[in-house]
Amino acid sequence: MAAPPPPISALCSASPCLVATRTRLAPPVLRTSAAAWPLVLHGGCRGAQGFPGPGRLVARPPVPCAAKRGSGRGEVAAEDGDGTRSRLQAALWGAEAAYILWLFLLPYAPGDPVWAISQATISDLIGLSLNFFFILPLLNSAGVQLLESPVLHPMAEGLFNFVIAWTLMFAPLLFTDSRRDRYQGSLDVLWGFQMFLTNTFLIPYMAIRLNAPDTDQSPSPRSQLGSVMVKGAQVVGTVGGAVCILSIVWALFGRADAGFGDFVERWQYAQSYVVSERLAYAFLWDILLYSIFQPWLIGDNIQNVKADATEFVNVVRFIPVVGLVAYLLCLEKED
Repeated sequence: MAAPPPPISALCSASPCLVATRTRLAPPVLRTSAAAWPLVLHGGCRGAQGFPGPGRLVARPPVPCAAKRGSGRGEVAAEDGDGTRSRLQAALWGAEAAYILWLFLLPYAPGDPVWAISQATISDLIGLSLNFFFILPLLNSAGVQLLESPVLHPMAEGLFNFVIAWTLMFAPLLFTDSRRDRYQGSLDVLWGFQMFLTNTFLIPYMAIRLNAPDTDQSPSPRSQLGSVMVKGAQVVGTVGGAVCILSIVWALFGRADAGFGDFVERWQYAQSYVVSERLAYAFLWDILLYSIFQPWLIGDNIQNVKADATEFVNVVRFIPVVGLVAYLLCLEKED
C-alpha cells in the first residue's frame, strides 16, 4: 500500500519557495475597529479585467432602516405598501357620491328627492326638530306648556332621535381622533353639519383622514368646542346613550293615549314608513354606515382609553351605540 502524501503544512515548512508563494497569494487581512465597518470596497477604480483596484476603500455612511422601508415616503409607505389605503379612499369617495346621488338627487329611492320635496315632509322635519331629544314632549307631559309639542308617530320620533343622539356621541370621538389634523378644515363646522346631514359629511372625513400625514405641520390645538366635548366625554356618552334607549322605548310605547296602536301596529307602520319616506330610508343607511365607522374610529384610537378598559372597549366597539358609549365613558382624562 502506498504511503499517504505529506500534509501541506509540512511541505510549506520544508520549502522556502512554497512559503514565499503562499505569502504572496494570500489576501491581506483587514484588521479594522468597530468604527471602520462602514468601509466597503469601491468598484470605481477598475483594472483591465473590470476588478476593483487594490487598496481602494471608501467610507459610506450607513443607510437608516426607515429610509429603506419608506422609500422616502415615511408613513405613507407603511400604510399604503400594497395600495390598500388608496383603494379604501377611492371606495369612500365613491360611497359619498352614491350617498348624495341616491338619497338626495335621484328619484328612484323611496320618497321624494330634495328638488321635489313635499310640504308634508317639510312639516314632519319641523315637527321632529321641535321634539329634539323628546324635551318638549316630556315637558308637556310634566305640565309645562310653554310650547305645544307636535304630535307625530312615535316610531318616526324614535328613529329620528336615535340617529341624532348617535351623531352627538361622535363629537368626542372625532376630536380625539389621532388623524384629525389631516383634515384641514374646521372639525367644529364638520360635526355641526353632521348633526343635520349625518354621513354626508362623515364619509368625506373618513376618506380625508387617510391622507398622507404632513410632517412639516405641528398638531393643531383643539378648538373650544373640541375641548369641551373631550372633557365632557362622559357626560356626552351618558346623555347620548340615555336618549338612544329612550328612543327605542318611545317608539314602542310612547304616546300610548294617542291611538298609535300596539307593538304589532307600530312595527307595521315602521316598515311602511322606511319604504315610503326618504328621510326614514336615509336613516337606515346612516345606521348602517355608523355601524361601520364606529368600530373603525375606535380601533384607530384605542390608545385613548384607560389601560384597564382597553380590552373591554376593543370588544364592544363593534356593537352599535354601545361601543361608542363605552369609549366615551372609559376615555383617559387628559392633563
